[in-house]
Amino acid sequence: MKARLLAVALAPQNRKWWTLFAVSFGLFMIMLDNTVVNVALPSMQRALHIGSGELEWVVVGYALSFATFMLTGGKLADLFGRRLLFVIGLVIFTGSSLACGLAPSAGFLIGARVVQGLGAAIMNPATLGIITATFPPRQRGTAIGIWAGTSAMALAIGPLVGGVLTEKVNWSWIFFINVPVGIVAVATAFWAIDESRDTSSEQRLDLPGLLTSAVGLFALTYALIEGNSYGWASGRILGLFGFAVVALAVFVVLELRQRLPMLDVSLFRNPTFAGANVAMLLVTLAMFGIFFYNSLFIQNVLGYSAIQTGAIFLPMTVLIIFIAPRAGALTDRIGARWLIGGGLSLVSISLVLFAQLDQQSDFWNILPGLLVGGTGMGLTMTPVTAAAMSAVKVDKAGVGSAVLNSMRQIGGSLGIAIMGAVVASEVHVGQHSPLFAGQFVGGYHHALYVACGIAAAGALVAVVTVRKVRQVEPAEAAVAA
Repeated sequence: MKARLLAVALAPQNRKWWTLFAVSFGLFMIMLDNTVVNVALPSMQRALHIGSGELEWVVVGYALSFATFMLTGGKLADLFGRRLLFVIGLVIFTGSSLACGLAPSAGFLIGARVVQGLGAAIMNPATLGIITATFPPRQRGTAIGIWAGTSAMALAIGPLVGGVLTEKVNWSWIFFINVPVGIVAVATAFWAIDESRDTSSEQRLDLPGLLTSAVGLFALTYALIEGNSYGWASGRILGLFGFAVVALAVFVVLELRQRLPMLDVSLFRNPTFAGANVAMLLVTLAMFGIFFYNSLFIQNVLGYSAIQTGAIFLPMTVLIIFIAPRAGALTDRIGARWLIGGGLSLVSISLVLFAQLDQQSDFWNILPGLLVGGTGMGLTMTPVTAAAMSAVKVDKAGVGSAVLNSMRQIGGSLGIAIMGAVVASEVHVGQHSPLFAGQFVGGYHHALYVACGIAAAGALVAVVTVRKVRQVEPAEAAVAA
């Protein structure tokens, strides 16, 4: 009986689901580390005697290297093999997680977090590339739905997991927990994932493209992260933005002239690919900043603890996990266009609902926004990912995935920066002042309405640009040949 069950599990038609399990395992670790660290920062500060500037870089270092090397990771995955790059990224991420937990000083911890972000940037594009190469078009939306649900679940439960581990065990365990998970994921990857790469033509490493894209993305992300600290009109920030524009413009010119470019710029001639990427940028711009400031509002204004704050977001988490795979299956049947448009419209409504909250609000006042927002995010993230990946050939899946994930990271950084600037424009006193709550709520409301407009713009872009792409199944291609 056991042998029969094992044979069923190893059957070719079932093995692809083990592949999905392996890449989702790795993705869960990456996304969890985007949010799990935030609630542990005070404990780290006390244990390692970290200053406020260094503490900020514990978070920023990870986000910066993650965004900077994403496009490079996607190209390397297409060139040298997606399973190989997935495993390399996973090993780097797991080893640096161990180093983070053992960090004896602030500098060591920041350095380990930068390396951890590098591992995530190598691993993340490969996950979506592997799924695209493994699943036929008729099942790809369902698989991407599970992938997106895993990502959303990790992002949402990060604060709760971080709060529990920090308060009940030790802050180091938010990193140590990655080690056994990473080991299992590496073993599963070698067993379950078949190697795939871009075999469409002669391939070589585009070093000028790698250099200019990495430098441009680094300057852009750094400027977005540090804009509130130095001032958006400061010479440092304006110089970084100018440098980023020049570097990325040089990158585009190089890619247009290269015989074998790192990024095939012609991908953006496809309106579905271009529109899906813009929609991803706008939805993360609208929501990531609000996730961040919702947490601050709930803790600093309403007075909830870190664990309670994480638990409050569970209704949204459950809805995203439940809806995302079903939205993926629905995308396979009807296309992504109206799902993205409807989902982003619900996101806009949820932001208006959050804007009705004030100092006297409780969980029951917060719940409607969580329910509507969770439904909207669940309906949006899978179809927008499926639409972008359906518009690229399987050989270019790694680069297509890297572009999409770069849009998500840049949108998230830009969202936190913009929402932070809007909130900061209203707050003129310290956190312990009796005037702080009222001023913060005023800025929070203005930020929510800005985010609402951004989400509505994303809905319009999706409806105008995204179309259903019919991919030819391998069997059909063989018959046609």
